[in-house]
Amino acid sequence: MTTVSELPSPLTLLPRAQAGDEHAMNHLLTAITPYVARICRSITHDDGADATQEALLAVYRGLSSLREPAAFYGWVRSVTVREAIRTARRYGAESCCSEVDSQEETDPLDAVHISDVLERLSQAHRQVLTLRAYGLNEEEMAEVLALPVGTVRSRLFRARRRFQEAWQPSAA
Repeated sequence: MTTVSELPSPLTLLPRAQAGDEHAMNHLLTAITPYVARICRSITHDDGADATQEALLAVYRGLSSLREPAAFYGWVRSVTVREAIRTARRYGAESCCSEVDSQEETDPLDAVHISDVLERLSQAHRQVLTLRAYGLNEEEMAEVLALPVGTVRSRLFRARRRFQEAWQPSAA
């Protein structure tokens, strides 16, 4: 059995997968599954497996539309975030966007405190903060959430303020 670390690079597999090579497509999807699953878990929490499956299916279906191989990971991230939010909405996930997956945490306790503070925020506020943490700008968030840009800006402003208010007592 082949492990993920033994697979060729996704960018090497991409042209073959786009050309219809099923073997390359399977390897490509296997290689990106941990990345997709991490994003989905942080957005949907309990429904991460379903969101991951939906996102991988969307990547499979839409791969032929990707024209710039260098944009692969950004495209996968965009597709994954969109599908995770759809899954969260479909299941009515109250815990949507409850975790922020940060790669540069200095103190493990900070992650615990951040998760605790995020849990106390509304679903709408958790969504915009999580999407911002994944690097989406306001226009991209508006598209993913199917909201006007002004609404996203307002939610982001309020979410930051609520987070800061909730964080201050725990920092003392």
